[in-house]
Amino acid sequence: MSFAKSSATDPGGSSEAFKRRFMIRLVGVLIGGMFIDGFILGIIGTVIVPLSKELNFSDLWEGLIAAAALIGILIGSPLAGWAADKFGRKPLFQADMALSCVTSLAQFFVDSSWHLFVVRLLMGVAIGAEYSVGWPLMSEFAPARLRGRLISISEVGWYVGFMVAFLVGYVLTTMTDVGWRTILGTSTFIAVLLFVARIGLPESPRWLWNVGRREEALAIAHKYMTDSADMRDVEQEDIRKGTVGMLFSPQYWRATLFVSGCWFCAVAPYFAIATFAESLLSSYGISGGLAGGLGLSAVAAAGVVCTVLLIDRLGRRVLTVPPQWVCTVALAVIGLWAGAPPLVVLSLFFVFSFFNANVVAMMGVYPSEVFPTEIRGLGTGFATAVSRVGAGLGTFLLPWSMVHVGSGPTMLISAGIAAVGAGLSQWLAPETKGMNLSETAAGFAASPSTH
Repeated sequence: MSFAKSSATDPGGSSEAFKRRFMIRLVGVLIGGMFIDGFILGIIGTVIVPLSKELNFSDLWEGLIAAAALIGILIGSPLAGWAADKFGRKPLFQADMALSCVTSLAQFFVDSSWHLFVVRLLMGVAIGAEYSVGWPLMSEFAPARLRGRLISISEVGWYVGFMVAFLVGYVLTTMTDVGWRTILGTSTFIAVLLFVARIGLPESPRWLWNVGRREEALAIAHKYMTDSADMRDVEQEDIRKGTVGMLFSPQYWRATLFVSGCWFCAVAPYFAIATFAESLLSSYGISGGLAGGLGLSAVAAAGVVCTVLLIDRLGRRVLTVPPQWVCTVALAVIGLWAGAPPLVVLSLFFVFSFFNANVVAMMGVYPSEVFPTEIRGLGTGFATAVSRVGAGLGTFLLPWSMVHVGSGPTMLISAGIAAVGAGLSQWLAPETKGMNLSETAAGFAASPSTH
């Protein structure tokens, strides 16, 4: 992958090697942020049984502890997005990792259910901030020709982090006498490393231009950005203040509906299926739920890798619309074919996991492209919050539905949710491949078919 394209001929810029190192560093810390997010969300499931016994949890507290990080994301993502648009990407990108450090460390010392709930809630706030700040920051530095790849690759970090957390927790709980506090606290080492790695990163030149700090914006653009066309595009930014109302304005309501709705429909069934993979697969006569659950995450990671490799070649729509229809069909077949052989059911779940990961990766790219600089953080944060409502509802309702409605109807309901997302993307998903941010964020035209 070649980052630098024209910087060697730019007298006001830095060397190609410097810009390449900067972009690699930025990609690295963004992947790291997604890794720790997946790790934090995944590690709690490996110790929920011993910690609930020691702290004498009620069923209510067990559910609250498991959901605390998701609740925190719901709160933190829009707040951090608003703050990033108002105060800049740089301070929020550092602050959210500082909060991750503090809360990860605090897990070593929790001694009650409410204490753990508060700590996990604040960890979720930090995770929500990571979504709202990291992707916009990357989009505002990345060259247009590689922007999709450089943003979507961070999703690989999330799935890998989730799998690593599951493996670390499984190994430590079954093969050692390490306590659950220490297992939860392992995220501290990752958070500290990322906090140090982010020190000294520059502010977004697009945000600086948007708030009227033009000289700083141009200086940073020439120093760090790789393509002259992207540098010139910074000067096309409007200088205006973003508001929450802009998300629902005639120019941007379609973008808000598309990103939020499709993301909700993608994660609601996935979080439910992945969280309860062991019991869900067992209900279909598939033994070895542990391996199956890990397999679902591994296949999802492979799906993201394929998206990373293809996104800037094939475009956004082809990796968004068809995969959602494939997910719909896979879940519908599982729901309708009551006597399907276990191997067929497992294969269909793998198909769903792979293509759903394509869509989730695209939901990381689209918010940073379809919203303008003044509401890019807020729009990403709002969409993240809506998606976490979907994740929470799916995780909460799937066990109840499996018991009271049945596995077949539950899968059909999941297929219906996926179909809604597919319909939304068929209608609204724009093609933004290779376009500058001033073009992608210009707003949906009256007829989405023109995109």
